Amino acid sequence: MFLEEKTMTVYVCGPELESILCGICDALMSGRDHGSVRLEIRGTNQDRELFSEYVDVEESQEKAGRVLKAMEKRLSWDSLRRVYAAALSCEPGRADAICRFLTEAFRMGRAAADRLQDGAVYEVFRLSRRVYNESCRLTEFIRFSQVPGNVLVSRIGPENDVLPLVSPHFADRMPGESWIIYDENRRKASVHPAGGDWLILHQELTGGENRESGAFPWSACLQAQGDEAAYQRLWRTFFDAAAIEARRNPACQRTHLPLKYRRYMTEFQD
Repeated sequence: MFLEEKTMTVYVCGPELESILCGICDALMSGRDHGSVRLEIRGTNQDRELFSEYVDVEESQEKAGRVLKAMEKRLSWDSLRRVYAAALSCEPGRADAICRFLTEAFRMGRAAADRLQDGAVYEVFRLSRRVYNESCRLTEFIRFSQVPGNVLVSRIGPENDVLPLVSPHFADRMPGESWIIYDENRRKASVHPAGGDWLILHQELTGGENRESGAFPWSACLQAQGDEAAYQRLWRTFFDAAAIEARRNPACQRTHLPLKYRRYMTEFQD
């Protein structure tokens, strides 16, 4: 009896939002107290806990859709946005944080987004704020280079999976351009053919063409060399010439432009 009361059920799901929602559906439908269930993203925890039962989540659109419909019916738009952004976080505990938030939010209703004094609500708010802050910065710091074929390419290395958040920004501002934003950390790219819709593709950069995209060989574009180097030198020269030596403040500059973004910015490359 003692062991039965202490047993924790851990639902192991994938890192995508759909898989997390399937895990939440299994946890809610289990009928167990929320203190005795937990969500864990597959591969993030190498050590299994004693007195814990691990259950692999079976993914299905039906289960994810059931949770999503409940969220749309009972929660506010702010809560939906925060859950979506929290799922894009790099933190391994995001799945369990979303599960605990939804457990409380379904009880609170549409007022859940404003109850930051609740620990579960604040944790999802913290995760989503971190993701949105990084995506906002990247819309300012992303630099494109032009390669043969009039394709604009950019490489980024964000901590969080912000491609779905930054892509609409550039699709809205450059609808007539073909561009690619490649996330080096996750080995996937946001591809936008001129005049078309953007989509996210997963593929290793092997140097060959990506025939599955149906748009253009985006992986080859990322490795192409054009005459962009001359324009980059001109831009760096202007950047150095426009700087005022007497007003240099490296500490202030690092606050507004962290070092982690500079390796992808033209003006800071040697």
